[in-house]
This record gives sequence, C-alpha cells and structure tokens, in this order.
Amino acid sequence: MFEWIRDLFRRTPVVPVVRLSGVIASGGFLGSRSLSIESVAPLLARAFSQRGAKAVALVLNSPGGSPVQSALIATRIRLLAAEKKLPVIAFVEDVAASGGYWLACAADEIFVDPSSIVGSIGVISAGFGFQDLIARYGVERRVHTSGERKAMLDPFRPEKPEDVDRLKLLHAEIHDGFKDWVRQRRGAKLKGDEATLFSGEFWTGKRGLDLGLVDGLGELRATLQARYGAKVRLPVIGPRRRLLQRFGLGGGIEGGGVELVGPATLAAIEERLHWQRFGL
Repeated sequence: MFEWIRDLFRRTPVVPVVRLSGVIASGGFLGSRSLSIESVAPLLARAFSQRGAKAVALVLNSPGGSPVQSALIATRIRLLAAEKKLPVIAFVEDVAASGGYWLACAADEIFVDPSSIVGSIGVISAGFGFQDLIARYGVERRVHTSGERKAMLDPFRPEKPEDVDRLKLLHAEIHDGFKDWVRQRRGAKLKGDEATLFSGEFWTGKRGLDLGLVDGLGELRATLQARYGAKVRLPVIGPRRRLLQRFGLGGGIEGGGVELVGPATLAAIEERLHWQRFGL
C-alpha cells in the first residue's frame, strides 16, 4: 500500500501499466468485458497520478469495435499525457487492429511482438437480411415512419441501393477521421503509400515496423528495464474491487437456469466474431 513512499525516498523509477484488453464498445453492449471510456477512464486517471511515474505503459490486446469509444479513450490518454507531462508507451500483445490500433496511436511509441497483428485502418459494418425467411413463414413486416430514411437498412425488408450508398458515405466520413488521427500521431514515421496503409488491411508486427505503423519490436518488461533500469517498478493499474469481493463475496448470483439465446449469448457471439477476423 505504501510502496510509493519507499519509491519516493529511494527514487525508484515507476512506470504504471494499464491493460486495455477486449472489444471496444459502450458499457451496456458487452458489459464488463468491453473497453469503453466509462470503464477505462478511472484506470487512466490512477495511472497518470502515480507518484514518481516516469511514463505510462499501455498493454494492448484489442480487435477494435466502436469508433466513438476508441476516439474518446484515445483523446483522454492524450489529455492526461499533456497534463501530467508523461510519455505514453504502448505494447501490443496479440492484436491492435482497427479501433485497437486507434488506441495504440494515442501512445508516443508503439512496441509489438513480431507476430502481433496491427493495422486494419478502415470501417466495417455487417448484418443479415431476413426478408425471405419471414416470407417463408407467412410473416408480414409492417413499418410506419415519419421520415423516408427512418427505416433505412431494415434487416426484414429488401436492401435498397440508395440505402447502401448512404451507409458508404457514413463509412467514408468515419474512415477519414481515422486516417487523420493516424497521420496526426504517426506523421513522418509512416512509410508506403496511403492507398495501402488505409485500405483496411492488417499486418504482422514485423511488417508493421517496415510500414512505420509501429516503432519497434519488444516486450514490456525488457524494454522498460533497458530504458529505466533493472529496478524499475511496473505496478499494474486494474479495476478496484469492492470490499465484499476481496473476500469472495458479493459477486452476484449466476445460474439457476439455461439461457439458450439471450443478450449475454448474443454479446458473446458478437465479441467472438471481432476476434476471429484476425484468426484469434
């Protein structure tokens, strides 16, 4: 509890570590498993407030998700870095793709494993069309709106070309924001033509280094010990546990039935699909 006092007198360098692992989504979608500004902000605040901190390290393992939540978290990282005047160093584990790479770009330096997956600078949305399915069972879809585009891309009605064109425009706007962010953060480090870099393709960490998407190959502890000394302390900043949870109590009641298909099941499937895009 009082390690910071010891470090203060011994002048032991400290680099707080924040692990950002999971699909990026608003808190209500994937629950506690997701990364959102709501779940991440308290961790960042504690990390940047650590006494004696020389930098803040981010350990990233995310296949992406919400562009809004990605932008909110990345912006918060940069605001705290400027306020506390601390460098931010990101370490990618399995994957930092799409929104995960958006978060990586919030760091001043990005280190990866040669086999990490990085990139996927693009925008995607996917869904299903059920109009033939409900017709087979004699179900009639009835939709009434007060706006001609209000029912755009309704999965129970045939897809309209003009709706797809509208969706592509939205994608293009979001993609432009993503590209601007990468240009702003990576700048002259980027190598290769933008048509390739911003195509939505993803690469290994080793190839990402060649393209200027990352700064080096390296593991967290070895890299930080080489930079700040063998005695550098790396406290992991995790969610605070409630008092009852520390004693194995108050964890909630689970079970008591079999939920074949419910919100939790669908969320788990959606989360799994995010990871499978990158072979994970």
